[in-house]
Amino acid sequence: MVRFLVGVAVGYVLGTRAGHERYEQLVHAYHRAVDHPVVQGAAGVAQAGVEGAIGKVRGERADGDGHS
Repeated sequence: MVRFLVGVAVGYVLGTRAGHERYEQLVHAYHRAVDHPVVQGAAGVAQAGVEGAIGKVRGERADGDGHS
């Protein structure tokens, strides 16, 4: 029984360390991707499109087209 508990404890510690290292790798990859110029450009285009669509919807509501 003691061997089993020691095995569980060692497995937990090793798994936690590997999990944290993998988490750090994912965070680093995320930051690299977000900071990439192509991604920044695509985000700007998407944001402009969303803002344009919102402005269009707001304009239609302000004109009083009968929708609430």
